[in-house]
Amino acid sequence: MQKSIIGEAPALVEMIDESLPPLHRVPPGIRVYAIGDVHGRLDLLDRLLAQIAGDVDGIPAERIVLVFLGDLIDRGADSRAVVERVIKGAGEGPLAGVRIVCLRGNHEDTMLEFLADFSVGPRWFRNGGLEAIRSYVGEVDAKLALDYPRLQKMLYRAMPAHHLRFLSSIPTWHQEGDYLFVHAGVRPAVPLERQDPYDLMWIREPFLGADQRWEKMVVHGHTVVSEPEVRPHRIGIDTGAYRTGRLTALVLEEDRRRFLFT
Repeated sequence: MQKSIIGEAPALVEMIDESLPPLHRVPPGIRVYAIGDVHGRLDLLDRLLAQIAGDVDGIPAERIVLVFLGDLIDRGADSRAVVERVIKGAGEGPLAGVRIVCLRGNHEDTMLEFLADFSVGPRWFRNGGLEAIRSYVGEVDAKLALDYPRLQKMLYRAMPAHHLRFLSSIPTWHQEGDYLFVHAGVRPAVPLERQDPYDLMWIREPFLGADQRWEKMVVHGHTVVSEPEVRPHRIGIDTGAYRTGRLTALVLEEDRRRFLFT
């Protein structure tokens, strides 16, 4: 798997005249597939990747970039397998050799917190962390589910070293042309190099409710919507896959946008 290589961070956008038509573009020859929150649903991820492969096979592109917007883990039953799938890459066929970028979501961040401090357990488990642990260590009964120090040790021992390296190294943002990809959003009017990583993984307001258009279109997950949400400053594509069965990909090419769904 190729990791994202990000150069010096540019300033996050000035506000621009909302009367102007959208001019957001990705560089020529590049097609981006941005994938929303997977949350342990390997079945949906495999189905969506098959759709993407068919899309690429039917409409070839010079260069393909897959951007996972974070929250690969928790809630669904197959967190470990989802992480392994992303690490291994897209395999053979139309997606062989594509560039894969995976961003850190708040759920990956919380798992890493738990591995460093077991007192994070109650907060993580309220948000599906126990399902992620089960995918690594096997069945966890009701008594063991309350033994956070023991579960921390079990998870650390069961997690493959390459998973820990991967989860510890993934970035919090990525850029392709006029599109900025993050897990949760950005704090308005703050340059990208000064954004707090916590905001990039956790923010909702004031990001979601902003009504201005920015030079960069922000593509994000984190906040569940029933349909992809396209606003002047952002595109939200977390369609709640873990409970709805609907995993979404945003497809970007030149100045065009479309969506794929499971």
